[in-house]
Amino acid sequence: MSEEQRRQLDAQLWGIANLLRGKVDPDDYRDYILGFIFYKYLSEKQHLYADGLLQGESVTDFELVKDQETLDAIQEESLISIGYFLKPEELFSSITKRGNTNSYILDDLQSVLNHIEQSTSGTESEDDFNALFEDLDLNSTKLGRTPNARNEIIVNILTYLDEIDFRLDEVESDVIGDAYEYLIAKFASGAGKSAGEFYTPQQVSKILSKIITTGKTKLKSVYDPTCGSGSLLLRVAREVEVGEFYGQELNRTTFNLARMNMILHDVHYRDFDIRQEDTLEEPQHLDKRFEGIVANPPFSLNWKSDANPLYASDERFSQYGRLAPKSKADFAFVQHMVYQLADNGTMACVLPHGVLFRGSSEEVIRKYLINDLNYLDAVIGLPSNIFFGTSIPTCILVLKKCREQDDNIVFIDASGDDHFIKEGNQNVLRNEDVELIVESYRNRESIDKYSSVVTLQEIEENDYNLNIPRYVDTFEEEEDVDLEQVSEEIQLLEKDLSETNETIQLFCKELNISTPF
Repeated sequence: MSEEQRRQLDAQLWGIANLLRGKVDPDDYRDYILGFIFYKYLSEKQHLYADGLLQGESVTDFELVKDQETLDAIQEESLISIGYFLKPEELFSSITKRGNTNSYILDDLQSVLNHIEQSTSGTESEDDFNALFEDLDLNSTKLGRTPNARNEIIVNILTYLDEIDFRLDEVESDVIGDAYEYLIAKFASGAGKSAGEFYTPQQVSKILSKIITTGKTKLKSVYDPTCGSGSLLLRVAREVEVGEFYGQELNRTTFNLARMNMILHDVHYRDFDIRQEDTLEEPQHLDKRFEGIVANPPFSLNWKSDANPLYASDERFSQYGRLAPKSKADFAFVQHMVYQLADNGTMACVLPHGVLFRGSSEEVIRKYLINDLNYLDAVIGLPSNIFFGTSIPTCILVLKKCREQDDNIVFIDASGDDHFIKEGNQNVLRNEDVELIVESYRNRESIDKYSSVVTLQEIEENDYNLNIPRYVDTFEEEEDVDLEQVSEEIQLLEKDLSETNETIQLFCKELNISTPF
């Protein structure tokens, strides 16, 4: 698919929102739009797969198959290969056709969505499809006050989507996945504070992904302990081949979105494991170690470190001697990720600047990471106001258990006005800004007023305070002022002012009015 075709698909999908503006609250219609796109994708994927199985048979179009034995065989193969099954009459196009004949389809549509989930019961893909459509409440009054009003809106959405070609038969199977990402970004840009719960800006994701894949062509596994919509995990797969994706997400709606996102990007159900739980309290993958870890944890989250005595003996935290403060879980997430990092792995996470210099228990943890473990590889300062929902400046910490150059840490200050542009109310990193950050990290070079390679001894001399201005001097000296020239200019201004006052006095005299001074 060409870039022009891709842009057209993006515009078509975003155009669905116009059907709901003024009728449904923007915070609510995201789930319906993304859910129905996902349903259409599953339908077309099922149709294509079944047609492939029917090649050489008397009936070669899945929609026309009536023989139960054939349907049973297709179902068996579908559950193994694509992880779910839809009957011909349950396909997106079939339901849409019934809606366009003025039929009431909400009950049928709800049955179809339920059946998609039920078809996986007892199979390998059950966990990946369980309750996947639970946010699509077709009886919600948010869609309309009466059943007929709700039916009309949903038929309009399905009809609009039915006219869009997802091009699943093309080799570029991630086209619809990319368009889905585009929609998620669009929704995030208008979601305000809640956007940070499910989306990391693409350029930040690109930095994290490029950093953890430095020097590699393949990652056995990649993990995000606060995975949101899964976009950050999927971004890593654009840089290198990824064997398996792992993630954990607390918010149920966002957890569903992440699983849909994986499937839409043609990640096989056997190759991803996304789970819903509190990562700090109920970690789901503690028995595994990951070659790559990326994360954008919630900033300065409250956690129950003081309420749960088990944290003090938890292997993730116990060796540091102190727990992260209960009002700021930032380092708790770092400790969790370090625990899960493979010996040959790299982790990169976004955090608020406070982790660089705050004292008390955070200072103890910071010192242990640097002095005792020697895991900290780089500190990267980002511009303020680049994340949806918050304007605070942020940083990226890069940690490795086996560092190639273990006697220094790279500091990069990418927060300057020259290293981003403004788009509306947001600051945005350009491609060249991203590349400069990544190359400066990879080359470990000192660039005047931008980056510095700092010895561990210097870090120790600064009491393990990592505040970036201590190591990267961005001060711009002002030009010398010629006081003689300034004095002459002031004298000339005084002379001009005096002449102007005299002129005003003459005019006032001619007009027979008092002067204003």
